Order: sequence, then C-alpha cells, then structure tokens
Amino acid sequence: MKLKEALKIKKFVVTSEVQSPMGEDPKTLIENLKLVKGRVDGVSVSEVEIEGVVGDSIKTCSMLKENRFDAIYQTATREKNRIQLQKDLIDAHDAGIENLLVFTEDYRITGDSLQEMMFFHVDAGKLASVLEHMREGHSVEGKALEKKAEFVLGSGVEAGWGKNVPDLEMKEMEEMTKIGTGYFLTTPIFDVEKFEKFLKQANTFNVPVIAEVMILKTAGMAQFLNRHLKSGLVPDWVIKKLAKAPDKQKASIELFADIVNSLKDLCDGVHIISIGGEEKLRHYLDAAKLK
Repeated sequence: MKLKEALKIKKFVVTSEVQSPMGEDPKTLIENLKLVKGRVDGVSVSEVEIEGVVGDSIKTCSMLKENRFDAIYQTATREKNRIQLQKDLIDAHDAGIENLLVFTEDYRITGDSLQEMMFFHVDAGKLASVLEHMREGHSVEGKALEKKAEFVLGSGVEAGWGKNVPDLEMKEMEEMTKIGTGYFLTTPIFDVEKFEKFLKQANTFNVPVIAEVMILKTAGMAQFLNRHLKSGLVPDWVIKKLAKAPDKQKASIELFADIVNSLKDLCDGVHIISIGGEEKLRHYLDAAKLK
C-alpha cells in the first residue's frame, strides 16, 4: 500500500529510512529491503554528504520506485535557496517520486529567540512558495513546467519537549498545516510518557503524527547519539539495558518492540531508523507485530 493511501484510510503507518549508498553496490540495499517488501508503506532516503561527496538520493529513490517501493525524497531547506530547492523538487517529481519529507529547521532550537523565528519563517516561506508554484505548473521565475507537481508532504518536528512545546514550534506546525503537510514526523522517541504529553499539543492541528523509532544495537551507539546528536536523547535506562544484556541483538529487538507497541494506541504510525541494518529489519517488524 502506498503512503498516501495508508494515511487516507488511517491505518497505522510503517515507514523506514535508508541512506544513499556511498561507494557501495546499491543492489545490496535493494536486496536487503526486499526482505520487508509489502511490510512498509514508504522508504525515505536521507541526503548524505561525506567529505564533500553527496549521495544521490533522487537516484536511490528512483531505484526504490523501480523495485515497487513507495519512495520518500527527504530534504532540508536550511542550506538551499528557492532555486536550488525548486530544482531538487522538480528532479524528484520528474523521477516519479510522489512523497516529500522536509525539515525546515535542524532541531537545535532552545526556545523562541528572534534568530530562530527568522530562520523558520524564511525556510517555511521558501518551501511554501516553491510548492505553490509547482502545484500551479510553473517555476518561481514564472516559466511553465512540463506538468504540475504535487507531493504527499511530511514535515519534521521536535517531540522532546513533552507538554512544554515552545511557541515557535507550535507556530511551525500551524504554518506547515497551512502549507498542506500530510503528516508530522517526530524526532526519535524513547520516552513514551513524555511523547504522549507532546501529542496533546500536536493533535490540535488534526494532522497525523508518525513517531520516529531508532533501532539501537549497543550501548555504545546510544552514548554516541547522546554525545553527537542531542544530549539526553537516549535515556540512561536504555543504555543500561543494552550494556548489561548478554544477547545484544535480543535486547535491541525487545527494546524496539516495547516502544512500538506502546505507540500503537497513541499516534498514527512509526518511522524506523535502522542505521544500515536493513538486512535484519524484518526481525524487528516481527517482534513488534508490524504486518
């Protein structure tokens, strides 16, 4: 089932995320994903840059589409002007990609500072302008496009605030709702109780919320995320569980299944970050009884 259809009938959506292969045979990625074909409603491809080399996420999306996966082109607006953003979205649409996941800020916000508000409003306005022109069938410069472009739009939001969501984020969600976002995708969820409090704020927009769930394989991986992604992202109890477990993979699968099962009655789906572990993803889906 395609992502658009899954959202329409309000089923519990399951999507996953991969990176464009860098120096590896892309066929390996496809073969690993075939192990979960029919069990995920969409596969997003994140933009990756390593030592100045940028992965071709649109090409990877095209390969997914050729192999009958519903591809989701994922991008951020912060480093792109309107022309660059428009070029990427036109290329994605020409490649037959129907889904777009956009991050209009980088989750480093701490409150409602003037600088943060300016960053968001510029990015949201830029995105809205490009999408509106493409829907009408022309570029931001006024040139006619070969065909009108419409995407199923997803918008990234920070979910770690609990009930204390800053005004800036509430304004962001309101603005993205006006733009036409089809769902909100959260940052990784480990504290389900805090996430439930966030949902009471997010649900005011009547937009589906999909919770990101990250597969953690070791305590070292969790500690790395806390050091380099966001301090306190992974709770201490999760790190201790993985550190003490004699069977690391079993503990990892149990942790994933517990989180997903706790989310099933709260939100509208999960977005799974496997961090290169696509070949074992089916075991996690089995444990969480996802299809």
